Amino acid sequence: MKIKEIKLHQLLMTMKNPFTTSFGTQQKRFITIVEAIDEDGVSGFGECVSGEDPLYSEEFMDATLIALKKYFGPLVINTEISHPDEVWEIYKPFKRNNMAKASIEGAVWDLYAKKKGITLAEAMGGKKKEVDVGVSLGIEDTDELLLERIGEKVEEGYKRIKVKIKPGRDVEMIRAIREVYPDIPLMVDANSAYTLDDIDTLKALDEFNLMMIEQPLMAGDIIDHAKLQKQIKTPVCLDESIDSYESAAAAIELGSCEIINVKVGRVGGITQSIKIHDLAAKHNIPLWCGGMLEAGVGRLHNVAITTLSNFVLPGDTASSSRYWFEDIITPEVVAENGVVKVSDKPGIGAEVDFGKMEQYLVKTETITEDDELDMIMYN
Repeated sequence: MKIKEIKLHQLLMTMKNPFTTSFGTQQKRFITIVEAIDEDGVSGFGECVSGEDPLYSEEFMDATLIALKKYFGPLVINTEISHPDEVWEIYKPFKRNNMAKASIEGAVWDLYAKKKGITLAEAMGGKKKEVDVGVSLGIEDTDELLLERIGEKVEEGYKRIKVKIKPGRDVEMIRAIREVYPDIPLMVDANSAYTLDDIDTLKALDEFNLMMIEQPLMAGDIIDHAKLQKQIKTPVCLDESIDSYESAAAAIELGSCEIINVKVGRVGGITQSIKIHDLAAKHNIPLWCGGMLEAGVGRLHNVAITTLSNFVLPGDTASSSRYWFEDIITPEVVAENGVVKVSDKPGIGAEVDFGKMEQYLVKTETITEDDELDMIMYN
Protein backbone atom coordinates (compact mmCIF):
# COMPACT_ATOMS: atom_id res chain seq x y z
CA MET A 1 0.00 0.00 0.00
CA LYS A 2 1.05 3.59 -0.59
CA ILE A 3 0.02 6.53 1.55
CA LYS A 4 -0.84 9.58 -0.55
CA GLU A 5 -1.47 12.09 2.22
CA ILE A 6 -1.56 12.44 5.99
CA LYS A 7 -3.93 14.73 7.84
CA LEU A 8 -3.20 16.02 11.34
CA HIS A 9 -6.49 16.82 13.06
CA GLN A 10 -5.55 18.95 16.06
CA LEU A 11 -8.16 18.92 18.81
CA LEU A 12 -8.67 20.60 22.17
CA MET A 13 -10.94 18.45 24.33
CA THR A 14 -12.25 19.22 27.81
CA MET A 15 -12.37 16.34 30.27
CA LYS A 16 -15.43 15.82 32.45
CA ASN A 17 -13.39 16.17 35.63
CA PRO A 18 -9.94 17.57 36.48
CA PHE A 19 -7.30 14.82 36.62
CA THR A 20 -4.54 15.35 39.20
CA THR A 21 -1.22 13.51 39.40
CA SER A 22 2.12 14.35 41.01
CA PHE A 23 2.82 16.43 37.85
CA GLY A 24 -0.17 18.73 38.37
CA THR A 25 -3.83 19.03 37.38
CA GLN A 26 -5.21 18.76 33.86
CA GLN A 27 -8.70 19.25 32.46
CA LYS A 28 -8.07 20.41 28.89
CA ARG A 29 -6.30 17.93 26.62
CA PHE A 30 -4.60 18.68 23.31
CA ILE A 31 -4.93 15.65 21.04
CA THR A 32 -3.80 15.07 17.46
CA ILE A 33 -5.63 12.47 15.41
CA VAL A 34 -3.46 11.24 12.54
CA GLU A 35 -5.30 10.17 9.39
CA ALA A 36 -3.28 8.24 6.79
CA ILE A 37 -5.03 8.06 3.41
CA ASP A 38 -3.89 5.60 0.77
CA GLU A 39 -4.12 5.69 -3.04
CA ASP A 40 -7.57 4.06 -2.92
CA GLY A 41 -8.91 6.71 -0.54
CA VAL A 42 -9.00 4.37 2.48
CA SER A 43 -8.15 6.03 5.81
CA GLY A 44 -6.35 4.63 8.84
CA PHE A 45 -6.30 6.47 12.14
CA GLY A 46 -3.75 6.90 14.91
CA GLU A 47 -3.64 9.20 17.93
CA CYS A 48 -0.72 11.19 19.28
CA VAL A 49 -0.60 10.99 23.09
CA SER A 50 2.08 13.61 23.83
CA GLY A 51 0.97 16.19 26.37
CA GLU A 52 0.95 19.94 26.09
CA ASP A 53 4.02 20.20 28.36
CA PRO A 54 7.14 18.00 28.77
CA LEU A 55 6.12 16.64 32.19
CA TYR A 56 5.29 12.96 31.75
CA SER A 57 8.06 12.68 29.15
CA GLU A 58 10.33 15.00 27.19
CA GLU A 59 7.90 14.96 24.27
CA PHE A 60 5.30 17.70 24.07
CA MET A 61 2.66 18.54 21.50
CA ASP A 62 4.25 21.49 19.71
CA ALA A 63 7.51 19.60 19.18
CA THR A 64 5.60 16.49 18.13
CA LEU A 65 3.74 18.42 15.44
CA ILE A 66 7.02 19.75 14.05
CA ALA A 67 8.45 16.21 13.96
CA LEU A 68 5.33 14.85 12.25
CA LYS A 69 5.30 17.56 9.59
CA LYS A 70 9.04 17.80 8.96
CA TYR A 71 10.14 14.18 9.22
CA PHE A 72 7.77 11.34 10.00
CA GLY A 73 4.92 12.30 7.69
CA PRO A 74 7.01 12.94 4.56
CA LEU A 75 9.03 9.77 5.13
CA VAL A 76 6.05 7.48 4.54
CA ILE A 77 4.32 9.44 1.77
CA ASN A 78 4.48 7.42 -1.49
CA THR A 79 6.62 4.75 0.17
CA GLU A 80 5.58 1.19 -0.66
CA ILE A 81 4.66 -0.45 2.66
CA SER A 82 3.78 -4.14 2.72
CA HIS A 83 3.50 -4.43 6.52
CA PRO A 84 3.32 -1.84 9.33
CA ASP A 85 6.50 -3.24 10.93
CA GLU A 86 8.37 -1.50 8.11
CA VAL A 87 7.43 1.92 9.52
CA TRP A 88 9.66 1.32 12.53
CA GLU A 89 12.56 0.51 10.22
CA ILE A 90 11.94 3.70 8.22
CA TYR A 91 12.04 5.76 11.41
CA LYS A 92 14.95 3.89 13.00
CA PRO A 93 17.66 6.51 12.18
CA PHE A 94 15.72 9.12 14.20
CA LYS A 95 16.30 9.21 17.94
CA ARG A 96 13.33 8.96 20.30
CA ASN A 97 10.26 11.09 19.41
CA ASN A 98 8.39 7.87 20.20
CA MET A 99 4.92 9.38 20.51
CA ALA A 100 5.22 11.10 17.14
CA LYS A 101 6.43 7.90 15.49
CA ALA A 102 3.72 5.82 17.16
CA SER A 103 0.89 8.08 15.98
CA ILE A 104 1.69 7.61 12.28
CA GLU A 105 2.62 3.96 12.74
CA GLY A 106 -0.74 3.41 14.48
CA ALA A 107 -2.59 4.95 11.54
CA VAL A 108 -0.67 2.63 9.19
CA TRP A 109 -1.60 -0.41 11.33
CA ASP A 110 -5.28 0.58 11.20
CA LEU A 111 -5.08 1.14 7.43
CA TYR A 112 -3.32 -2.21 6.95
CA ALA A 113 -5.99 -4.07 8.94
CA LYS A 114 -8.79 -2.39 6.98
CA LYS A 115 -7.16 -3.28 3.65
CA LYS A 116 -6.86 -6.90 4.82
CA GLY A 117 -10.46 -6.92 6.07
CA ILE A 118 -9.39 -7.95 9.59
CA THR A 119 -9.53 -6.34 13.01
CA LEU A 120 -6.57 -4.39 14.36
CA ALA A 121 -6.34 -6.98 17.14
CA GLU A 122 -6.10 -9.80 14.59
CA ALA A 123 -3.44 -7.89 12.65
CA MET A 124 -1.37 -7.77 15.85
CA GLY A 125 -1.89 -11.47 16.58
CA GLY A 126 -4.39 -10.92 19.40
CA LYS A 127 -6.87 -13.67 20.24
CA LYS A 128 -9.12 -12.30 22.98
CA LYS A 129 -12.69 -11.31 22.21
CA GLU A 130 -12.97 -9.19 25.35
CA VAL A 131 -10.50 -7.55 27.73
CA ASP A 132 -10.63 -6.74 31.43
CA VAL A 133 -10.18 -3.09 32.30
CA GLY A 134 -9.61 -1.05 35.41
CA VAL A 135 -9.87 2.65 36.10
CA SER A 136 -7.33 5.32 37.03
CA LEU A 137 -8.31 7.94 39.60
CA GLY A 138 -6.44 11.19 40.13
CA ILE A 139 -5.46 12.71 43.46
CA GLU A 140 -8.40 14.31 45.26
CA ASP A 141 -8.28 17.07 47.88
CA THR A 142 -9.80 14.85 50.58
CA ASP A 143 -10.02 11.15 51.39
CA GLU A 144 -13.80 11.46 51.49
CA LEU A 145 -13.98 12.67 47.90
CA LEU A 146 -11.60 9.93 46.73
CA LEU A 147 -13.65 7.29 48.54
CA GLU A 148 -16.74 8.58 46.81
CA ARG A 149 -15.04 8.23 43.42
CA ILE A 150 -13.84 4.72 44.28
CA GLY A 151 -17.33 3.73 45.35
CA GLU A 152 -18.72 4.81 41.99
CA LYS A 153 -16.13 2.77 40.08
CA VAL A 154 -16.54 -0.32 42.28
CA GLU A 155 -20.29 -0.10 41.64
CA GLU A 156 -19.61 0.10 37.89
CA GLY A 157 -17.68 -3.16 38.11
CA TYR A 158 -14.15 -2.16 37.12
CA LYS A 159 -11.69 -5.02 37.67
CA ARG A 160 -9.03 -2.89 39.31
CA ILE A 161 -8.79 0.53 40.95
CA LYS A 162 -5.66 2.65 40.49
CA VAL A 163 -5.11 5.73 42.60
CA LYS A 164 -2.41 8.34 42.15
CA ILE A 165 -0.14 9.11 45.09
CA LYS A 166 2.51 11.69 45.94
CA PRO A 167 4.41 12.63 49.12
CA GLY A 168 1.88 13.72 51.72
CA ARG A 169 -0.96 11.90 49.96
CA ASP A 170 0.11 8.28 50.25
CA VAL A 171 0.18 5.94 53.27
CA GLU A 172 -2.66 7.40 55.32
CA MET A 173 -4.77 7.90 52.22
CA ILE A 174 -4.33 4.24 51.24
CA ARG A 175 -5.07 3.22 54.83
CA ALA A 176 -8.37 5.11 54.62
CA ILE A 177 -9.23 3.28 51.39
CA ARG A 178 -8.43 -0.13 52.86
CA GLU A 179 -10.58 0.55 55.91
CA VAL A 180 -13.59 0.95 53.64
CA TYR A 181 -12.55 -1.40 50.80
CA PRO A 182 -10.29 -4.09 52.33
CA ASP A 183 -10.50 -6.53 49.42
CA ILE A 184 -10.77 -4.61 46.13
CA PRO A 185 -7.92 -5.05 43.63
CA LEU A 186 -6.00 -1.84 44.36
CA MET A 187 -2.78 -0.36 43.02
CA VAL A 188 -1.02 2.97 43.35
CA ASP A 189 0.80 5.11 40.79
CA ALA A 190 3.49 7.51 41.95
CA ASN A 191 4.52 9.00 38.57
CA SER A 192 8.17 9.23 39.72
CA ALA A 193 7.35 11.30 42.83
CA TYR A 194 9.73 9.49 45.25
CA THR A 195 13.41 8.69 45.74
CA LEU A 196 15.22 6.00 47.73
CA ASP A 197 15.27 8.51 50.60
CA ASP A 198 11.55 7.74 50.90
CA ILE A 199 12.16 4.02 51.44
CA ASP A 200 10.32 3.96 54.79
CA THR A 201 7.19 5.42 53.18
CA LEU A 202 7.35 2.95 50.32
CA LYS A 203 7.90 0.04 52.72
CA ALA A 204 4.87 1.18 54.71
CA LEU A 205 2.68 0.52 51.68
CA ASP A 206 3.46 -3.21 51.96
CA GLU A 207 0.78 -3.69 54.64
CA PHE A 208 -2.06 -2.83 52.25
CA ASN A 209 -1.85 -5.85 49.91
CA LEU A 210 -1.50 -3.74 46.79
CA MET A 211 -1.36 -5.27 43.32
CA MET A 212 1.64 -3.06 42.56
CA ILE A 213 3.25 0.34 42.98
CA GLU A 214 3.74 1.96 39.60
CA GLN A 215 6.85 4.01 38.80
CA PRO A 216 7.74 5.11 42.34
CA LEU A 217 11.18 6.50 41.40
CA MET A 218 12.68 8.71 38.71
CA ALA A 219 11.54 8.35 35.11
CA GLY A 220 14.10 6.42 33.07
CA ASP A 221 15.67 4.79 36.14
CA ILE A 222 16.16 1.06 36.39
CA ILE A 223 19.08 0.91 38.87
CA ASP A 224 17.36 2.37 41.94
CA HIS A 225 14.15 0.51 41.14
CA ALA A 226 16.13 -2.75 41.31
CA LYS A 227 17.39 -1.71 44.74
CA LEU A 228 13.87 -0.79 45.84
CA GLN A 229 12.28 -4.04 44.65
CA LYS A 230 14.72 -5.98 46.83
CA GLN A 231 13.55 -4.05 49.91
CA ILE A 232 9.76 -4.05 49.51
CA LYS A 233 7.19 -6.81 49.12
CA THR A 234 4.83 -4.87 46.88
CA PRO A 235 5.57 -5.59 43.20
CA VAL A 236 7.18 -2.66 41.41
CA CYS A 237 5.65 -1.85 38.03
CA LEU A 238 7.66 0.27 35.61
CA ASP A 239 6.01 2.83 33.36
CA GLU A 240 8.10 5.87 32.41
CA SER A 241 11.31 3.83 32.68
CA ILE A 242 10.25 1.50 29.85
CA ASP A 243 10.58 3.57 26.69
CA SER A 244 12.00 0.88 24.39
CA TYR A 245 12.55 -2.83 23.95
CA GLU A 246 16.12 -2.32 25.17
CA SER A 247 15.05 -0.63 28.41
CA ALA A 248 12.55 -3.43 29.04
CA ALA A 249 15.28 -6.03 28.53
CA ALA A 250 17.63 -4.19 30.91
CA ALA A 251 14.94 -3.81 33.59
CA ILE A 252 14.10 -7.50 33.44
CA GLU A 253 17.77 -8.46 33.55
CA LEU A 254 18.40 -6.29 36.64
CA GLY A 255 15.23 -7.29 38.49
CA SER A 256 13.98 -3.70 38.49
CA CYS A 257 10.32 -4.69 38.35
CA GLU A 258 7.91 -7.58 38.58
CA ILE A 259 5.30 -6.01 36.27
CA ILE A 260 5.48 -3.75 33.20
CA ASN A 261 2.95 -1.18 32.03
CA VAL A 262 3.09 -0.93 28.23
CA LYS A 263 1.94 2.36 26.70
CA VAL A 264 2.02 2.15 22.94
CA GLY A 265 2.97 5.79 22.42
CA ARG A 266 5.69 5.75 25.04
CA VAL A 267 7.57 2.79 23.52
CA GLY A 268 7.33 3.98 19.91
CA GLY A 269 4.32 2.12 18.55
CA ILE A 270 2.60 -1.21 18.09
CA THR A 271 5.59 -3.01 16.56
CA GLN A 272 7.75 -2.26 19.59
CA SER A 273 4.89 -3.05 21.97
CA ILE A 274 4.60 -6.52 20.46
CA LYS A 275 8.36 -7.07 20.83
CA ILE A 276 8.19 -6.06 24.50
CA HIS A 277 5.16 -8.32 24.96
CA ASP A 278 7.05 -11.33 23.61
CA LEU A 279 10.12 -10.57 25.72
CA ALA A 280 8.08 -10.19 28.91
CA ALA A 281 6.17 -13.39 28.22
CA LYS A 282 9.45 -15.27 27.85
CA HIS A 283 10.52 -14.05 31.31
CA ASN A 284 7.11 -14.47 33.01
CA ILE A 285 6.70 -10.71 33.55
CA PRO A 286 2.97 -9.87 33.40
CA LEU A 287 1.85 -6.84 31.39
CA TRP A 288 -1.01 -4.40 31.35
CA CYS A 289 -1.81 -1.46 29.07
CA GLY A 290 -1.70 1.98 30.62
CA GLY A 291 -3.72 4.99 29.58
CA MET A 292 -2.69 8.47 28.45
CA LEU A 293 -6.08 10.21 28.68
CA GLU A 294 -6.79 9.16 25.10
CA ALA A 295 -9.77 9.96 22.97
CA GLY A 296 -11.51 7.10 21.18
CA VAL A 297 -8.88 6.31 18.54
CA GLY A 298 -6.08 5.81 21.05
CA ARG A 299 -8.47 4.01 23.37
CA LEU A 300 -9.26 1.45 20.66
CA HIS A 301 -5.57 0.94 19.89
CA ASN A 302 -5.14 0.12 23.60
CA VAL A 303 -7.99 -2.38 23.50
CA ALA A 304 -6.40 -4.08 20.49
CA ILE A 305 -2.93 -4.47 22.03
CA THR A 306 -4.49 -5.85 25.21
CA THR A 307 -5.81 -8.84 23.23
CA LEU A 308 -2.26 -10.27 23.21
CA SER A 309 -1.89 -13.19 25.62
CA ASN A 310 0.56 -11.74 28.16
CA PHE A 311 -1.59 -8.69 28.90
CA VAL A 312 -2.98 -10.52 31.91
CA LEU A 313 -3.70 -7.60 34.25
CA PRO A 314 -6.59 -5.14 33.76
CA GLY A 315 -5.55 -2.04 31.82
CA ASP A 316 -6.57 1.61 32.09
CA THR A 317 -8.98 1.62 29.14
CA ALA A 318 -12.15 2.73 30.91
CA SER A 319 -15.32 3.79 29.08
CA SER A 320 -15.13 6.90 26.89
CA SER A 321 -17.79 8.47 29.09
CA ARG A 322 -15.46 8.24 32.10
CA TYR A 323 -13.39 11.08 30.61
CA TRP A 324 -15.33 12.79 27.80
CA PHE A 325 -18.71 14.45 27.47
CA GLU A 326 -18.71 13.08 23.93
CA ASP A 327 -15.99 11.02 22.29
CA ILE A 328 -14.99 11.35 18.62
CA ILE A 329 -15.79 7.77 17.60
CA THR A 330 -19.02 5.88 16.94
CA PRO A 331 -19.65 3.66 18.77
CA GLU A 332 -17.78 4.86 21.84
CA VAL A 333 -15.73 2.54 24.05
CA VAL A 334 -17.98 1.04 26.71
CA ALA A 335 -16.85 -1.01 29.69
CA GLU A 336 -19.57 -3.15 31.25
CA ASN A 337 -18.74 -4.79 34.57
CA GLY A 338 -15.06 -4.11 33.92
CA VAL A 339 -15.03 -5.72 30.47
CA VAL A 340 -14.66 -4.17 27.00
CA LYS A 341 -15.75 -6.33 24.10
CA VAL A 342 -13.46 -6.31 21.07
CA SER A 343 -15.23 -5.21 17.90
CA ASP A 344 -15.25 -7.63 14.98
CA LYS A 345 -15.24 -4.79 12.44
CA PRO A 346 -12.07 -4.18 10.36
CA GLY A 347 -9.35 -1.93 11.76
CA ILE A 348 -9.94 -0.19 15.07
CA GLY A 349 -13.57 -1.31 14.99
CA ALA A 350 -15.32 2.06 15.08
CA GLU A 351 -15.80 5.06 12.82
CA VAL A 352 -14.15 8.39 13.46
CA ASP A 353 -17.11 10.77 13.61
CA PHE A 354 -16.02 13.98 11.89
CA GLY A 355 -19.22 15.68 12.98
CA LYS A 356 -18.39 15.06 16.63
CA MET A 357 -14.75 15.94 16.04
CA GLU A 358 -15.69 19.31 14.56
CA GLN A 359 -16.69 20.68 17.97
CA TYR A 360 -13.14 20.11 19.29
CA LEU A 361 -11.20 20.92 16.13
CA VAL A 362 -8.54 23.62 16.33
CA LYS A 363 -7.19 23.03 12.82
CA THR A 364 -6.30 20.34 10.30
CA GLU A 365 -2.96 20.28 8.47
CA THR A 366 -2.25 18.06 5.49
CA ILE A 367 1.06 16.46 4.53
CA THR A 368 1.32 15.46 0.86
CA GLU A 369 3.96 14.39 -1.65
CA ASP A 370 4.76 18.07 -2.22
CA ASP A 371 6.16 18.32 1.31
CA GLU A 372 9.70 17.26 0.52
CA LEU A 373 11.95 15.92 3.24
CA ASP A 374 15.31 17.72 3.06
CA MET A 375 17.89 16.39 5.50
CA ILE A 376 21.47 15.28 5.80
CA MET A 377 22.20 11.82 7.20
CA TYR A 378 25.49 11.55 9.11
CA ASN A 379 27.54 8.37 9.27
